[in-house]
Amino acid sequence: MAEVGVSAENELTTGTPAPDLLALHESIADLFATQGDWRRAYRHLRSALDIARAGSLRDPLTSSYNRRYLDQRLPGFPATGKLAVALVDLDRFKSVNDTYGHLLGDRVLCRVADLLQEGLPPDAFCARYGGEEFALVLPGVNHRNAVWIADAARARIARHPWSELQPGLQVTISVGLAHGVGSGSRQLHRADDLLYAAKRAGRNKIAYQDRESSQVITHSE
Repeated sequence: MAEVGVSAENELTTGTPAPDLLALHESIADLFATQGDWRRAYRHLRSALDIARAGSLRDPLTSSYNRRYLDQRLPGFPATGKLAVALVDLDRFKSVNDTYGHLLGDRVLCRVADLLQEGLPPDAFCARYGGEEFALVLPGVNHRNAVWIADAARARIARHPWSELQPGLQVTISVGLAHGVGSGSRQLHRADDLLYAAKRAGRNKIAYQDRESSQVITHSE
């Protein structure tokens, strides 16, 4: 029985592909527990717990962070510091699902998540806010760079060769960008209002508040 437990542990630590690391850690813990090796059993139970906690903060479809992670992180940013929050929504995504099916729609969401995460600063992150909405959280960046990052993401998605997934497919996003001082939840609320401004301006646009005039600016190529 001990040989079985050691063999399973070696398989885990040598990088052999496993379909479910959580279940594997739990099964190894059970093996060691039946042998009375509580130290190793405890170690694998802790590994299983760490995996479960990490998994609960990731969106299972896109592998980006999820709404729970976003809700946990936003309150941790100081209200006196610079924080930019961009709320992103796929334009007319329902028509993609209706025309091409939900399986292709899922592939689009995964590709959009990947494209949104390209070129983010080290402390920034992307989280799936819900449905076809994503949030980009950009701490410590100035207003000009925040606009550049958000608009670069918009342009990157608009220019992506979507026809490689499906002939005739086109995907764009609209972005509401809030920047300045204030709590993370306040910035998210402002970004939501600005997102609707981008939608009203014709979609495939970024909307943000001008620093000097306080006017809402909508921008695209």
